[in-house]
Amino acid sequence: MFFISEVYTMARRKGSTSLQESTYLALQQLNIPFQRVDTNEAITMEDCTLINKKLNIKMVKTLFLCNRQQTSFYLFITKGDKPFCSKDFSSALNIARVSFAPEELMKDMLGTKIGAATVFSALFDKGNNVQIVFDKDVTNEEWYGCSDGTTTGYIKVRTEQIINNFLPYTNHKVSIIEV
Repeated sequence: MFFISEVYTMARRKGSTSLQESTYLALQQLNIPFQRVDTNEAITMEDCTLINKKLNIKMVKTLFLCNRQQTSFYLFITKGDKPFCSKDFSSALNIARVSFAPEELMKDMLGTKIGAATVFSALFDKGNNVQIVFDKDVTNEEWYGCSDGTTTGYIKVRTEQIINNFLPYTNHKVSIIEV
């Protein structure tokens, strides 16, 4: 049976990764309220179905993408149930076709592993090497549900606070596309 904790409104006492600790510290510093749950390891969007019910959200899908030369990087946030089409994404940004970035770059650049990609990784991207791209459909949602930087912690915040408070705090500008 898949474990999901009760819903908490406070950060964990000790994070299991530096990204998780940085995530909750940033939310606290920005005075952004949140709800969170701890879970068994959840990797796929299907694993998130029970988390969605517990937090009353629709989890986003966060993809770490790059060009063939691995010189341009994108963190694409879309709806969890929406299929990803590289051609549509690339056309919307008027860039060369992209693919999934290698796992080792995800660890190095975003501070997380596959299955835990999150907008909160912008905290680790001090050089703005990763462009943050939102699917317009996500920006229309009141609530934003995502990983806290681990595959065992999930969080719910207001979408507008991610876009208007958190991302400016990390010095990242947001691109919004329709795909």
